[in-house]
Amino acid sequence: MTTSTTAESPAATPLLDLQALVVAVRRRRRLWSATALLGLLAGAGLAVLVPPSPTAVTTVLVAHAEDQPNDTGTLIRTDVQLLQTTKIADKALRSLKSPEKPEDFMADYRGTGLTNNLLQITVTGDSDAQAVARAKALADAFVADHVQRMKNTAQAEAQALLDQRDRMRDELAQVNEEIGGQSADSDPKASASLESLFARRAELNSRIADFDERAADARTGTPQVVAGTEIVDLPRALRHSLPKAVVTDAAIGLVLGLVLGLALAAIGVVVADRPVLRRDIAANLGASVIAELPRRSGRPWRRRRIRLTRERLTASLARTARGSTEPVSLLELGCARRTSVIALDLARAMAAEGPVTVIDALPRPYLAGRRPKPGDPTVVGGERAATVPPQERRIGLGSVAPGTAWTDLQYLGTQTVLVVRAGHGSAAWLHTVARQLADQRIPVIGVVLIDPDPRDRTDGTLWDGLHTALRGRSEWPARQTGGGTSHAVQAVGEGQRRAERRPVWAARGPENDQEVR
Repeated sequence: MTTSTTAESPAATPLLDLQALVVAVRRRRRLWSATALLGLLAGAGLAVLVPPSPTAVTTVLVAHAEDQPNDTGTLIRTDVQLLQTTKIADKALRSLKSPEKPEDFMADYRGTGLTNNLLQITVTGDSDAQAVARAKALADAFVADHVQRMKNTAQAEAQALLDQRDRMRDELAQVNEEIGGQSADSDPKASASLESLFARRAELNSRIADFDERAADARTGTPQVVAGTEIVDLPRALRHSLPKAVVTDAAIGLVLGLVLGLALAAIGVVVADRPVLRRDIAANLGASVIAELPRRSGRPWRRRRIRLTRERLTASLARTARGSTEPVSLLELGCARRTSVIALDLARAMAAEGPVTVIDALPRPYLAGRRPKPGDPTVVGGERAATVPPQERRIGLGSVAPGTAWTDLQYLGTQTVLVVRAGHGSAAWLHTVARQLADQRIPVIGVVLIDPDPRDRTDGTLWDGLHTALRGRSEWPARQTGGGTSHAVQAVGEGQRRAERRPVWAARGPENDQEVR
């Protein structure tokens, strides 16, 4: 079974990597934690500084002539909308003798349908007494308006029935006149006409009686509606609990702040496109992740674990530097101070085998201006790199951040280890670093990842460029002759190096391949 060294095609790359998105958002927990905390404090402060206005509430039982058991609440919703009219508001203000405009008063109250026949009215005011008075006036105005509308409806219905009855009576009188004007003789046609008139009179008498009964029923239905519409819960002021309001508003502010923070973090991750997973960092840089160094922690057990990890990293880099006849440099991206510490530890580990000089070419030197301690190696600035004796081992310390003088990197070391902080550089800049180092013919031994995500389970190993990877150095002794380094390894051409390295980052698009050439 062989492993393909061809990079994934752009079509195989998902449009949105949910795993990387979740990891990046989790790493920005300071942002959304801060927004959640601000939301909590803002909600609590709002409850204290801006207390709710005095509020009164009352409940009205509303009877409808059209009440049906299967009503879905249409009638009570109509009552709620009728409550929010200038007619009701104006009647209530008149009873209060208030000069306030009905439009302004409508903004201070609302109606809520509790059931098909229960209407709750909530009113605010400048004081509890004013709120209670407003609620009472508004409920009375609504009850009076509702009763009056029901009466008018019943009266109009009864009047329509009585008008229809009167028309029937007029027609009956005309029929009676026709019956009185005819004589009963033996003429068959006259007898048939007389029988028709008697039948018509009987029908009219029946319909007149029916209209009388229906009109009486219509008038009888109004007292039921009037008696059934009343205030069942007298207006009362609502008590305001400050602790409850603080807790409620703080919880709402916390949720809103958390949602806003998560949204901002997700948008920032998508826009910035800063790889966090070791898989993405290795793919964009074209070099495998060979070691990791967690962030500093104040917990004792974690400090011990970080110290052991740092010692293993120093030992690994020391073995790499000892097995190479070429100078090695450490180039940082977003972690200059941590890279300086790694370079100093590496120089101390190699000082037992001979003099070691650290060339600090960082934009802001951390080691060049540092007071040396006993046993520390010699540290010189980048401008004095040419004065270092050739027999001494050199460890270059530089940066690949924006603004780097790329042509000066080859004087720090002909091969390098990139020290990159996870989530610092964008994918485009990681591609730029890989292209610039390839143009300068500086092979990348590997990547040391600073502050990796502890839940990252992706693989940061690339299975090409074996001649530069640390895992490939285990094959060198088999090809060595005597005690020296294999000439075959040192004779690998730069074109072959670039040909093996190029597919890792240049196969993502023909435009990148053109830039390398």
